[in-house]
Amino acid sequence: MTRKRIGGRWLAAALTASAALLSGCAGLGSVDPDELPGVYRDDATGGEIVLASDGTFSATDVSGDAVGGGGTDPVDFGGRWEFVASSGSGDFVYLTVDEGDLGEVGGMKLYPSGRAVEFHADPDGPPSLVLTRTAAA
Repeated sequence: MTRKRIGGRWLAAALTASAALLSGCAGLGSVDPDELPGVYRDDATGGEIVLASDGTFSATDVSGDAVGGGGTDPVDFGGRWEFVASSGSGDFVYLTVDEGDLGEVGGMKLYPSGRAVEFHADPDGPPSLVLTRTAAA
């Protein structure tokens, strides 16, 4: 019995350590919020989001189902954005939607990943839309 308990404890400790490591890897890395402002675009769909340095944003021609708004028609919306450093679920940008075609949507998360930002309509699924930062004009 003692050997089984020790083996069970070792297994539990190994699983806990693995989960901690994976959650750290699942995060999209350290993000410098000062580098987030800019224009991000999906060339295939024409969707675009602009994160302004004053904390506002505008999104144009973004597929409604990609942002969880339903429907495939492109939508335009805007509001305020705020960077949230989160060790548990990875850093993200919280978008407070104040205007546009999304109706009663109060807000959504946008995940920075390298030189791109990602929408996840399904929080547990893959990105529903990836917008890549464009070169400064």
